[in-house]
Amino acid sequence: MLVAFSVAPSGGPSQSDSVHDAVAAAVAVVRASGLPNSTDSMFTTIEGEWDEVFDVVKRATEAVQAFGPRVSLVLKADIRPGHTGELTGKVERLESALERRDS
Repeated sequence: MLVAFSVAPSGGPSQSDSVHDAVAAAVAVVRASGLPNSTDSMFTTIEGEWDEVFDVVKRATEAVQAFGPRVSLVLKADIRPGHTGELTGKVERLESALERRDS
């Protein structure tokens, strides 16, 4: 399965504060997990089995809790049993489709 998630503190002392330190704490948990992952400007995506992926999301969320009294978590999951390598495979198929269109 693939899980894309975004986690950030809210309700901190200043509404203008950046959340990059909190996000860095979450991404460090993801990277230490050893699961295939990718981070972009909006989401971190993890690939693995249900229990292992959601354990990482839980621990990443807990890491962010140190940065504010509330935490916002957004999740999107692609649950496709029996498939692996989809973190890059989906993008590769998209790029191939675009190349075919341009030919």
